[in-house]
Amino acid sequence: MKPHAERGEIKDMNAILAHMNGELSKITAANVFLFTMPTVPGFSNVDGFEVILQDRTAGELGKLGETAYGFIGELMKRKEIAFAFTTFNTGNPQYSVEIDEQKAKQLGVSISDLLSTMQVYYGSTFASDFNRFGKYYRVIMQADVPFRAEPSSLNNIFVKNNLNEMVPVNALVTLKKVYGPETVTRNNLFNAVTINGQPKPGYSTGDAIRAVNEVAAQYLPRGYTHEWVGMTKEEIDAGGQSTVIFLLCLIFVYFLLAAQYESYILPFSVILTIPTGIFGAFAFINLAGIENNIYVQVGLIMLIGLLAKNAILIVEYAVQRRRNGMGLLNAALQAAQLRLRPIIMTSLAFIAGLIPLMRATGASAKGNQSISIGAAGGMLSGVVLGLFIIPVLYIIFQYLQEKVSGKKPVPVNLQNV
Repeated sequence: MKPHAERGEIKDMNAILAHMNGELSKITAANVFLFTMPTVPGFSNVDGFEVILQDRTAGELGKLGETAYGFIGELMKRKEIAFAFTTFNTGNPQYSVEIDEQKAKQLGVSISDLLSTMQVYYGSTFASDFNRFGKYYRVIMQADVPFRAEPSSLNNIFVKNNLNEMVPVNALVTLKKVYGPETVTRNNLFNAVTINGQPKPGYSTGDAIRAVNEVAAQYLPRGYTHEWVGMTKEEIDAGGQSTVIFLLCLIFVYFLLAAQYESYILPFSVILTIPTGIFGAFAFINLAGIENNIYVQVGLIMLIGLLAKNAILIVEYAVQRRRNGMGLLNAALQAAQLRLRPIIMTSLAFIAGLIPLMRATGASAKGNQSISIGAAGGMLSGVVLGLFIIPVLYIIFQYLQEKVSGKKPVPVNLQNV
């Protein structure tokens, strides 16, 4: 918890995790993994990806465990996967409760009453709740630890039969030592195993998802399948939404410009300048080692308005000059010259305002750096390239507009304009 500047040689959280996982992997008595918490609490247990392996054959849990371990082994061979693990373990020592149903019937003991009694003593049960002293209390029934810690504690437990007589539980129940999982997960009513993992540095969660899908298609036997859950499922479901949102933003901007210029052709001189900013955004995040996450995508949506604003400054002035009879080339050049200063001033002010976010440290540093570097890179490339591309695009689409409509501006004296 030292300040970032006072820490050791390794300051990056992912590098620290990789180093610690490498050291902990030397422990042979246990499997130890370090992982980060998910970005959105409640969606998953760990950061990275989360997949559920389903057994749709209703087979034995031992076979499900063997398949899960083999599946994890195949995942670990992939270059995209740093590590994968599961807490599912069929080797936990347990006691299997075997009930002599015939003897229970002879003694007049109901099987459900017998199991309910054992549930109260060993597993606990909710009895009631009440309010007192302005507080809410819940009553949980369970035997105290010394009276449920050993198998011999069955000698002290009795259940009432149909004659209201107390029958010792150990006369009806036999404990058998077995091995099995502590908990059994079910997904869509099928026995399932939850597998978590982390992508290697340099690979995104999207790369890890593709790797898991490929391994599942090649390795999983018939009757087994996998389902994505948690944050990974949300990422897959939302993957196509960002493209749709981006296209809707472009369409919205296009119709606004079409109404402003009273043309369906001229708005393309503004819309087609946006890819110059997108190119810069992806170039800068790749140089910074940042994946295309949700923060970068939010920055791209923001860039649509900012870059369109710069193009509108030039195109709007050029349109006014052209309507007054100035030539296409002269109108475009004059608009670019006169709008150069406000475009550069506003763009540089925007980029300068993002510098503190680029240098952010702490828990939210990744998100701040993603949105700031992506937006600043897109704005920088959009301004530098746009100043040369916007006048050219205006000339092209203004010429097409005049040719299609057949309307040409009437030359006027611009000496006093």
